[in-house]
Amino acid sequence: MAGFTVAIVGRPNVGKSTLFNRLLEQRKAIVDDVSGVTRDRQYGVADWNGKTFNVIDTGGFVSKSDDVFEREIRKQAKVAIEEANAIVFMCDVSTGITDLDSDVADLLRRTSKPVYLVVNKVDNPQRQLEATEFYSLGFEHVHFISSMSGSGTGELLDDLVANITEDMGDATAETDVPKIAIIGQPNVGKSSLLNALIGQERNIVSDIAGTTRDTIHTRYNMYQKDFLLIDTAGIRRKAKVQEDLEFYSVIRAIKAVDEADVVMLLLDAEKGVTGQDLSIFSLAARKGKGVVVLVNKWDVMDKGTNTARDYEKELKKRLAPFSDVPVIFTSVIEKQRIFKAIEVALEVYDNRTRKIQTSKLNEIMLKAIEAYHPPVVRGTPIRIKYVTQLPTHTPAFAFFCNLPDDVKTPYRNYLENQIRTNFNFTGVPVKIFFRKK
Repeated sequence: MAGFTVAIVGRPNVGKSTLFNRLLEQRKAIVDDVSGVTRDRQYGVADWNGKTFNVIDTGGFVSKSDDVFEREIRKQAKVAIEEANAIVFMCDVSTGITDLDSDVADLLRRTSKPVYLVVNKVDNPQRQLEATEFYSLGFEHVHFISSMSGSGTGELLDDLVANITEDMGDATAETDVPKIAIIGQPNVGKSSLLNALIGQERNIVSDIAGTTRDTIHTRYNMYQKDFLLIDTAGIRRKAKVQEDLEFYSVIRAIKAVDEADVVMLLLDAEKGVTGQDLSIFSLAARKGKGVVVLVNKWDVMDKGTNTARDYEKELKKRLAPFSDVPVIFTSVIEKQRIFKAIEVALEVYDNRTRKIQTSKLNEIMLKAIEAYHPPVVRGTPIRIKYVTQLPTHTPAFAFFCNLPDDVKTPYRNYLENQIRTNFNFTGVPVKIFFRKK
C-alpha cells in the first residue's frame, strides 16, 4: 500500500511544511517565515486509518533566488503531475488568488490525477467567507484548513486515502525473485555499478518494463544468482527540463524503495553520508526493507591501518538506532567488492524472510528475559510469558505479557538486541510488539 505518493505543491509561504509536519505528525521540516527556508529534504510516510502513503513537500526543492522561484514552482507542478499519484495544491487565504496560483492551477487542471485544492490559514469565520473565492479555480476537491491548528486536516486525509486501494505498492508481485534497488545521491556511481554488474554481456540483460515508467528492472541471472535490479539512475528522460530537478530524483528513489526487498544505498567515500541519504535510509527502515550500505570510491581514499574500521564505526553512529547493517567498501571503477555487495544483499534478503521456530525462539528469549528482567511498574513486575514471530513480510515478534503498555523503549531495545545476537537479522529492521496475554 505504501506505493501511493502525494506531492504538496504551491508557492512559498503558504504553509506547505506545516501541513507536511501535520501529516507526518512530527516536526521534521524547519518551519520559518523566510521564503525558501525548507532546505531540509522533505519526504516521509504518513499513516491515516491504517492506510500508509508517501508524502513529499516540494518546498525543499526550490532554489533560493526569487527570480527563479516561479519557474521552479511550475516545474515542480509538472513533475508532480507526472510522478505523484495525487497532488495537494496549497494556497493562502490571506493573499487571495495570486497570478502564480492561477498559473499553477492551469497546469493542474489538465491532469487526470486527483488534485486537492487546500486553502490554508482559514482560522476564523471572516476568512471562511473569503476562502470561497478559491472555488473559482475549478477543482472538485476543495478543503479549507488551518495547518497550524490542524482544523480541516482530518477531512483532507479522509479524502486523500479514499484513493488508496489494497494492491498499490506491491508493484512487482508477479516476480518472486529478490528485488534489489540501487539508490543514492547523483554522481555517486549508481549507473557505473549497474553497468559493472551486468557487464556488456547483452544476453544477461532483459529489460522488463517497470510498472512505473521511471524505474527499469533488469533481470540478472548468472553465477547461480537470480534477482531483479531496480535502477533509478540510468534512465534518460525525454523532457530535458527536468534533468536537473532534485525533487524528481527523490520521487524516483522513493518509488524504487517501495518496489524493492533490499535497498543498496550507495555513498561517496569522500562526502560521507548526507542528510538526503539518512532520509532515504530511515524511509527504507520504516518500510521494513533490507539495507546494505556501499561506500563507493574507496580506492581514492588515503588509508591508514584502521581507516575502514573507524569509518564504519562513525557511519553506524550516524545511522543509529538501526545500525545492524552491512557496510561494504567498494570501488565501482576498479570493480572492487561489487560482487561481494550482491552476495551480501542476497544474504540480507534471506534474513528478511527468515522464520524462527516458536519453540527455539522461546527457549532462547525466555532465558534472556530471565537474565535481565523487565522493570517493576507501580509495584507490579512485568512478566513476559511467551514469544512468537508474526506472519508478516518483514521480521516482527509479539511478546505476551501482563502489562504490555508499560514496557519502555530501553527494554524493547534490549529484546531487539537479544534477537539480533541469537538469530541473524543483519540489514533488516525488526519490529517488536507487546500484547496482553
